Amino acid sequence: MQINLPEVVAEVSALFECYEKALTTNDVEMLTALFRKAPETIRYGIGENLYGADEIAAFRNARPAINLERTIHRTVITTYGRDYATASTLFHREMMGDRKIGRQMQTWVRFPDGWFIVAAHVSIIDKPA
Repeated sequence: MQINLPEVVAEVSALFECYEKALTTNDVEMLTALFRKAPETIRYGIGENLYGADEIAAFRNARPAINLERTIHRTVITTYGRDYATASTLFHREMMGDRKIGRQMQTWVRFPDGWFIVAAHVSIIDKPA
């Protein structure tokens, strides 16, 4: 298996950037479109466990569109072959203060109709010393 084929990394990196823009601008339509519309799609959030595309979409539609700005760093996109990838990043929001750091991971899979997130995890922890 080939890891990190440049053209595949570029595709997933562009999708990750699209996700980030949609997240910080509350583009619910785009956020919903990036997750696979299937009951197997899972998103574990900071305060919610969402099973299936319908629960994820309902969460997106109900989420307040305030304090969405954030900075990201240490983003790592890793691809495995041509159809599977992970995207991991650390993030910080001003409202988190200086002692917390956020973590986000996504699993992307290429299907015949395109790339989609099939699993995601978001958490906030105390910033390591």
